[in-house]
Amino acid sequence: MDVQLLLALVLGIATIVVLVLWTRLDAFVALLIAALVTGLLAGLPIGETIASITTGFGNTLGSIGIVIGLGVAIGKMLEVSGAAERLARAFVKALGRGREHWAMAGTGAVVSIPVFCDSGYVIMNPLARSIARRIRGRYVVLALALGCGMTLTHHLVPPTPGPLAVAGILGAQIGALILAGLVFTLLLIPVVIGYAAWMGPKLESEVNEQVREAVYAGVAETTSGATGSASAARTITSNRQGSGDIPRPIEEGEPPADEPLAHQLGETPEGGKPHKVGLLVASLPLFVPLLLIVLNTVTTAIDRNALGALDPDQEYTPTGFAGVMAFIGNPVIALLVGIILAVYLLLPRWTPRRRVHHWLAEAAASAGLIILITGAGGALGQVLRDSGVGDELAEAIAQLALPSVLVPFLVASLVRLAQGSGTVAMITAASVSAPLVIELGLSPLLAALACCAGSMVFSYFNDSYFWVVTRFTGLDGTAALQGWSGITTAVWAASLPLLLIASLFL
Repeated sequence: MDVQLLLALVLGIATIVVLVLWTRLDAFVALLIAALVTGLLAGLPIGETIASITTGFGNTLGSIGIVIGLGVAIGKMLEVSGAAERLARAFVKALGRGREHWAMAGTGAVVSIPVFCDSGYVIMNPLARSIARRIRGRYVVLALALGCGMTLTHHLVPPTPGPLAVAGILGAQIGALILAGLVFTLLLIPVVIGYAAWMGPKLESEVNEQVREAVYAGVAETTSGATGSASAARTITSNRQGSGDIPRPIEEGEPPADEPLAHQLGETPEGGKPHKVGLLVASLPLFVPLLLIVLNTVTTAIDRNALGALDPDQEYTPTGFAGVMAFIGNPVIALLVGIILAVYLLLPRWTPRRRVHHWLAEAAASAGLIILITGAGGALGQVLRDSGVGDELAEAIAQLALPSVLVPFLVASLVRLAQGSGTVAMITAASVSAPLVIELGLSPLLAALACCAGSMVFSYFNDSYFWVVTRFTGLDGTAALQGWSGITTAVWAASLPLLLIASLFL
């Protein structure tokens, strides 16, 4: 065992954590500096280290950068058009009374595939408040189910940027990761529901007074643990994306909290009907790209099997229908279809072109840092390969009685605990794991799932989403940790046996 190479890896990861936590530098710069530190400490010449960084950065973004940008743009259109809200209300209506927490978890899981958790939670939280007001209680149950439902797909299902980046770094098929991530999500939703139903009623009395008045204004609370007199004052939450602000008093002329957000889609023409998005139309920009990508994966696998080209390294050219799907089911083409559908189906025809361009520019700005972090993660992975650190780590792990799938899982978990961002955690874990995939006989898909699942652990004070959920839910201090940190840790722990079972088949 070469101690120098393993020390280079440890100090490289430590560099990321220290720079993100205790300096003004962000994760993009931290990953690049960590790549330099790792390469130089491992004995790689400075010229080769820089060449590895640029090669890894370019190769990673060449495969995944466009896809991340398009995915974020689709999410923005769903957000501003009200389509995300429409999908949420359909879930609640379909599942019926008594199953509202299932509806909120399912809503969160669907909406968070293309929409960032922070903004998605801000959009959907008024719906949770409206339901709690109608059923006279259980707001914490609904809020936790909604927030953690979003966590599942945000961490597990492309085209969410984090899983997309992991797939690009590890070389996993995006369609296969979508299918596997959806399976994991379906299996973990009962864990979300169970924890929310168990802990929520215990924390109902801990909701601070401002949020309690906002949720139960004018309604006598009847649930156990939900005490305190109701107020006639109406309040509304701030719309600022990811702000996590405490609700403020409503101003004259503003809509109540349980009405849809006001989307600036332009003035309705005189005599025209207000813009409303139907359920089918609202779902198309999200589900059509997913369907195309998954069909491409399935038809390619069937066609390869028919041609006997089972070896991944064997040259393969798709034929017939598989060839058509290989084109339209390519993630770039599929998401191009999705953004065209979103712009022309979700937005009314009178929406000013400049406004649409502004929204797309906002989406590009949101995607920019994630794209850079993804490329920097690829750079770190390339340095680990070229310096021999990956090979050395694989050899060290092979000597331990440790399932190989635990390596990316634990790396992601440790980085998440240290610096808070699930996206940075899974990208770092993918970068470290990329050189190990072949040496340990670990499939790219299984490694990607492990990175994504490990990054869900114990969301707390260093995670911006922690503040969004707990502020809007009205939980502080220990109650916030019991509610939100607890539920994220529960799904993280439940994902481990799923990974171990998956390792038997993938």
